[in-house]
Amino acid sequence: MLHIFLKKLSKGVIKSFYVLLFIFVCFLILDKLFPLPIKDFKQRHFAQIVVDKAGHPLRAFADKQGVWRYEVSLDEISPLYLQALINYEDRYFYYHFGINPFAIARALGQWIINGKIISGASTLTMQVARILKPHKKSFSGKLVQMFMALQLEWHYNKQEILTYYVNYAPFGGPLEGVQAASYAYLGKPAIELSESEAALLAVMPQSPSRFRPDKHPKRAQKARNKLLGRLKTYAIWDKQVIQEAMNEPIFAQYNTRPMIAPLLSQRLKQNHPKSRVIQTTIDIELQSELENLVKDYIENKPEKMSAALLLINNKDLSTVAYIGSADFQNNKRAGQVDMIQAKRSPGSTLKPFIYGLAIDAGIVHSQSLLFDVPQSFSGYRPKNFSSSFSGPASLTQALGRSLNMPAVQILNAINPTNFYAKMQSAGLNIQLPINAKPNLSLALGGGSANLENMVGVFSSLGRKGKSAHVRLTKDEPLISYPLLSQGSAWIIQNILANVPLQGKLHSQSLMPQQRIAYKTGTSYGGRDAWVLASNAQFTIGIWLGQPDGSFVDKNTGRNSAVPLLRKVLTLLPIKWDKNPEQPLNVVLSTICWPLGTKLSLQKKEYCHKKYHTYLLEDNAPPTLKDILSTKYSSGLTTVLLDAKTQKRVLPTCLPENVIQKQYALWPRVLEPWLAKPLRREKILPKFSKNCHALQTNSQLRLSGIHNNATLYPEVGSQNMPDVQINLEGSIGKVYWFVNGKLLQENTKKLNLEGLTQGKYHVTVIDDSGNFAEISFEVAIPTLLHQQKF
Repeated sequence: MLHIFLKKLSKGVIKSFYVLLFIFVCFLILDKLFPLPIKDFKQRHFAQIVVDKAGHPLRAFADKQGVWRYEVSLDEISPLYLQALINYEDRYFYYHFGINPFAIARALGQWIINGKIISGASTLTMQVARILKPHKKSFSGKLVQMFMALQLEWHYNKQEILTYYVNYAPFGGPLEGVQAASYAYLGKPAIELSESEAALLAVMPQSPSRFRPDKHPKRAQKARNKLLGRLKTYAIWDKQVIQEAMNEPIFAQYNTRPMIAPLLSQRLKQNHPKSRVIQTTIDIELQSELENLVKDYIENKPEKMSAALLLINNKDLSTVAYIGSADFQNNKRAGQVDMIQAKRSPGSTLKPFIYGLAIDAGIVHSQSLLFDVPQSFSGYRPKNFSSSFSGPASLTQALGRSLNMPAVQILNAINPTNFYAKMQSAGLNIQLPINAKPNLSLALGGGSANLENMVGVFSSLGRKGKSAHVRLTKDEPLISYPLLSQGSAWIIQNILANVPLQGKLHSQSLMPQQRIAYKTGTSYGGRDAWVLASNAQFTIGIWLGQPDGSFVDKNTGRNSAVPLLRKVLTLLPIKWDKNPEQPLNVVLSTICWPLGTKLSLQKKEYCHKKYHTYLLEDNAPPTLKDILSTKYSSGLTTVLLDAKTQKRVLPTCLPENVIQKQYALWPRVLEPWLAKPLRREKILPKFSKNCHALQTNSQLRLSGIHNNATLYPEVGSQNMPDVQINLEGSIGKVYWFVNGKLLQENTKKLNLEGLTQGKYHVTVIDDSGNFAEISFEVAIPTLLHQQKF
């Protein structure tokens, strides 16, 4: 009997084998005849999304069909979501071959007994098949779906099939895939999903419209809790965690079009057209705060004005905040024009590097004596912003007050071509006018540069002298360029850090991080107002103006950009309040004017003014000599004296006993601004009566009014007559000053009209450095006119 049974069993096995073989061959034939429409997947383009440093969406760009679908791998999805999905949709996903016979048998049995469908039998693989080729809910449609599920299992492994599902599963409206759903409903990447959020998104594809959390939160919560209950039954997650997730209310939005850092996102989309997810280094919270701040700030400005702000981390030059315009949606303000990339005149913002390079070259130190006087450099005659001059100025004063003349003086000393080449090699792409060569106008905004490059260069003050390329994405390498020495960079940033942001000395009421090295800039006509600031932690650049480059009244770095900078600093983390440490090769020493060298190396009588200064490598260069022409003499001057009377003599009238003596004289061009005890006529001895004394104060002569005169209106009138002052004996171009303000140039006469009551001091200086001055007073009983000076 056993033999007969085994024989029948053997025949049954063989028949079953042939049946299965036949079925398999039929499957292979059908698989060839009806291949998977997998090309449909490849034709479904993924949307692009730009995210912040943590993966939160900044701006999204839909595919050509308007579908929001973001490519994601299983490693980029929270394991909590995958656990919830598999235990909800298909517990035996990793064990079946595309269809689950036991689930099918169970569903058929429930249908026969109850007369209706109680539970489905679809596997995750079958759901992928339906996504590939949607079909009606019919018996034939289900057979096709099962066949395609078998095909999927034959051609792809479980991980690949699951990847298809998480990328293409429907989540309501134009949303496909868990990443798109997580961004749109929860505002975060799928890798950050919590237990509650993972369960919510796991149930949504079953009925995307009914379970939309933004429209039907109660339904969504009920479905989510049903899944959580199943996970509790299966002991997938901890009971306490599941209970907390069940108690968590549903709170979701529907935002497929986030609009944070829109201009940066648009720029990166164009630069990386094949990247599906572009990860920036933006801090989304700070970015949002600063966008609102800039938008509010610009509302009080003319309607066509815009603003740009760029904030970077100095440690790795990563972009923390990128605001290309004040209001992206405002067409009047040209909100969609990215002013971070726009080429504009940098104004005075390059002055720190002129002085820094001169310090490195051993030409100056932080308290070097410079000339804030009218000067001509081969026909180039710059002026100060205020049209006034202060005469002698230290490098610290010149940089802190952004004086133009000393900056041009130093640029002339280091050579404009060399400066231009150095800045270019440090990453600052300065664009010159057509056919123009580097010249002295670079000190005052000649040429143009964009805010991004300016920030990269200005970061050198907080990065030990190294500028760098600003990084916009996480994958960009850090590229640094040598610009200044560490010592020179520290000296310059220390000078700028001591310039008050409030227009007054720092007080305890200011925020700690408001002591920061900063430099303003203003281009001609107020077209561009700049401020750049840097410490050891960050660098920030701000620009304000009209994108079309038109004039803007009263738009200066001090008036427009600095107030915004102060507001920005209050939003920055306290941990960023850190200035660079003083290098060991920078020492504090004492120097003397007018020679400019160390006090310890000078005779006492040579030291007219003492200053504490920071020296690089303990080097104190003397006051610059002959950088304009030999007519400006400075330093020690040797004179002949009568040994008996100690009076000054000349070679044409020498007495029997003559001695030589040296005196420290100030450069002649500074004489009009010096206190009288410091002028050469007071320092040098008077001439001997046996010699023809030279006019020691000036060769110039003024006429038309007496010195120290008091002027009154004509009898019977309250109006002052015009005053004309004539000049004789000048050489070259002349400059007229009234109460310190430059009034006229290159004229032998000065006409003063509409004088009002007060004191007037008129000074004239020529190209040889000679000067003459005169004072007078106007006395008017009743003031009828406003002073014009």
